[in-house]
Order: sequence, then C-alpha cells, then structure tokens
Amino acid sequence: MTDPLHRDLLDLAREAARRAGELLRDGRPADLAVARTKSSPIDVVTEMDIAAEKLITDLISARRPDDGFLGEEGASVEGTSGVRWVIDPLDGTVNYLYGLPTWGVSIAAEQDGETVVGVVAAPMRGETYHAVRGGGAWATGAWEGEQALSCRPAPPLDQALVSTGFNYVARVRAHQAEVAGRIIPLLRDIRRGGSAAIDLCDVACGRLDGYYERGLNPWDYTAGDLIAREAGALTGGRPAQRPSRELTVAAAPGVFEPLQSLLEEFGAWHD
Repeated sequence: MTDPLHRDLLDLAREAARRAGELLRDGRPADLAVARTKSSPIDVVTEMDIAAEKLITDLISARRPDDGFLGEEGASVEGTSGVRWVIDPLDGTVNYLYGLPTWGVSIAAEQDGETVVGVVAAPMRGETYHAVRGGGAWATGAWEGEQALSCRPAPPLDQALVSTGFNYVARVRAHQAEVAGRIIPLLRDIRRGGSAAIDLCDVACGRLDGYYERGLNPWDYTAGDLIAREAGALTGGRPAQRPSRELTVAAAPGVFEPLQSLLEEFGAWHD
C-alpha cells in the first residue's frame, strides 16, 4: 500500500506539472523559432522557464511551506520537513525553442535523501508519466485511465535501440560524438531526443532499450530515474555508482550491464 504522504506528494507533483505544462504550452509565442534576433527567442524561453518554476514552487510552498527545493532556475531552499523537491520546469529547452514536441516538466520529491515520487509531463505528447517508490510506474495519455509501464524485454545489445544526448560545451560534445561513433556499430541504432527526462520515461515505456548521457544535473534525471526503475529498468552511473554528472545510464536488464561496460571502456564519463 502506498504511504499516504507519498500519495499526497504524488498528487501535488502531478498538479504542479500539469499546470506548468499548460503554462509553457499555451504561453509559447507562435513565432518564437523565427524571431529576427538571436537573443530574443532565448530571452523568451528563459522567461517561460523561470515562470514555470515559480508556478511550481509557489504551488508547492503554499501547501507544504516547510519543504526544500532544488530547481534548475535557481530554486534552492533547505527546508525542515525532510522532503525536498527537485524540479526541471522545462527539460528540452532547445526543442521548445524550435517548436519540437519533445520537451517536458520534471518534478521529483525526495524524502530524507531518497527519491519517493517522480512525475514527468510531456504536454505536446499529451502524456504524463509518474511513479511512487515501490508502487510501479504509470502513464496517462490518449488511452483511457492509467497505463502500467514496463521496460522492454532485453534484446541482444546489437539489436538494442539506445538514446543519448550531447553537451553544449563544444569540447565535451566532440568527445561525446567520438563515444557515440564507437558505440553505434555495436547497437541496432542510436537516437537523440533532446530531453533527458523524456528519454528516461521512454525507457520505462519500452520505446527505447536504453539511454545514457554525460553532464546531467539532478533536476534532469531524478524524476525520470525513479520512473524507469519502477518500470523494471536498471539505472546507474559508472559501475557501482548512482547516476551523476559523470554519467547517467538506464536500460532494460540484460542491456544495462553491457551498455554500462562499453561506456566505461570508451571513457564516456571524461574527455
């Protein structure tokens, strides 16, 4: 049975993600991607990002004033309740800028340092993914009701579809491209979705066999990591480590281990 506190945290996270997603979807200027100046569209996206984070933190603080926050756009509050919210108000910023649909709102709740709730809303997909620790992973979408999520049965690595992402720092991105170039021949194929949170949920949904990326922050992966694990995926970083800025990996059992080993062999976690 789900802990009543965790159920309350889930309900609050789902409401906050829904409202922030609606703000971002409905508030995006139609001509954002074709603005004349380079700074103009970026400034608008930043304003939307900050507004979404404020909506989330204001909503949660009004109901749970003693909780802490860690947010991409600067929300940093210690809190005294033992609960901390880890928030990415707009994951997939470049996709949002260009009008691509793969962007989302990611909200996780930690209790005493352990992730207990994760919600990722993907408004342009019309889907929301959520999990409570020990309660499985679920999604709502075009179908009726909530759908239980389960990662795909593991194929051989050479038949696995794996997603990744690339850093904005040119030196790091170049190294990531080298690693991708070495690993592509060993897989079915590779994808680049542009949102770490949604990639992790796609592993949970069985739409990907695996995912890896270097350079992520906690707000990028915390909610999606729980959702993937509750759907039966394995997650981690470098061998025997948790996800981190060095490396984040999620995959079906049977794909996770060889994928993680290759990433370690190829030095995916450093230049």
